[in-house]
Amino acid sequence: MTDTAARAITPVPPAPGFLRLLKRPRVVGLACVVILADLGWTYLGLMLAGALPAAQPAALGPGMGMFDLFPMSLGGLGHALFDALCRPAFGSAAMAGTFGAAEFALVFFMWCAMVLAMMLPTAGPMILTYADIAEAAAERQEPVVSPLALAGGYVAVWLGFALAATVLQLTFAGLALLEPAMGTVNGLFAGAILLGAGFYQFSAVKHACLTRCQRPFPFLFANWSSERPGVFRLGLRQGLDCLGCCWVLMMVMFAVGVMNVVWMAVLGLIMGIEKMTASGRFSRAIGVALVMAGAVFVVSSVIGHWPARAG
Repeated sequence: MTDTAARAITPVPPAPGFLRLLKRPRVVGLACVVILADLGWTYLGLMLAGALPAAQPAALGPGMGMFDLFPMSLGGLGHALFDALCRPAFGSAAMAGTFGAAEFALVFFMWCAMVLAMMLPTAGPMILTYADIAEAAAERQEPVVSPLALAGGYVAVWLGFALAATVLQLTFAGLALLEPAMGTVNGLFAGAILLGAGFYQFSAVKHACLTRCQRPFPFLFANWSSERPGVFRLGLRQGLDCLGCCWVLMMVMFAVGVMNVVWMAVLGLIMGIEKMTASGRFSRAIGVALVMAGAVFVVSSVIGHWPARAG
């Protein structure tokens, strides 16, 4: 027997268990959601820990006063990392109308972290649905594309939203609607955002986009692709549906404080529950609550009881 023939019949050793695991679409999809969401929350946590020593927690929005109970010192290495990545000097710069490319980039990074932290968990069921279909196809020896391509399309849409939100934030700050700590200083402004978000919950666009977000399987199955660009486009289309469903709820951050991590978590939970409930009653109940809150803000502002912010 020649050496070539011997090599031809030598069995290939199986790949290590963890490598086989990493080839499973469901594992890859779940890891993508968890890792990206954790990166977003980590960045936001660094921003918060660095900002609190220079500002009262309550100035960052409703519910943030709870952080008075916790020590927030970063230590030397933590402050160095914070200074390098997320110094929130853009707030005062924007208020003075002097912000430049560096401040714009920092605001953009903050919004990128917010959309990863808040929106990736809500996309988990959609990404895992794709992964389940992909695993079934792989078992039939059919070519499949990694869920990373789908997640890439989804994230691209929300990074576009982050860019638009950055422009809006700096514009609002320049108009003195946001203070340097990024809390809202105008009750009519906050009330208008809440009212708009509340009424949008009852709109046909919201209902249509939410319905597609709640039922990703029919869309993914009907538009299945075994090519990476095609799967990326699936992610784009799912991201656009999610954007149509949730963009106004993300805008609520301008009313409750852009760096208000309490409301980031609350709104993220609300959007996640919306996508997991087949009935529209939960979404309408949120709409009623937002309209009522917006009315309170507007009335309080009109009669002169809008609370003054600390400087």
